[in-house]
Amino acid sequence: MTGGEASDYKSAADLLAMPVGKPRLMLADKGYDGDALRSELLLKGVLPVIPARANRKNPAKHDRTAYRDRNRIERMFNRLKQARRIATRYDKTRLSFLAFLNIAAARLWLKDYVNRT
Repeated sequence: MTGGEASDYKSAADLLAMPVGKPRLMLADKGYDGDALRSELLLKGVLPVIPARANRKNPAKHDRTAYRDRNRIERMFNRLKQARRIATRYDKTRLSFLAFLNIAAARLWLKDYVNRT
């Protein structure tokens, strides 16, 4: 990726390096629209589902049906941010922030799990 582009996708490389299964798609908002990121994703075999910014001369196409699933992701982040400690990034260290993020996620998962059984 080039360093001259100001955007939200500075952490995209870290996301792609996570030790999880290989994703088929990357759902992202317009802040992640950039040629360098799109190229990197395609080289790794990941299809970018990113709408083009309004000022793009040659807008790239994206799968609108797949992009709708991004709403589910946004709702999950909103539910996590209901925990004030996470929304305000109260914790100063990465480890304690991650620990409380795991606790909040487990709390949400348990509530959903218990209601389904």
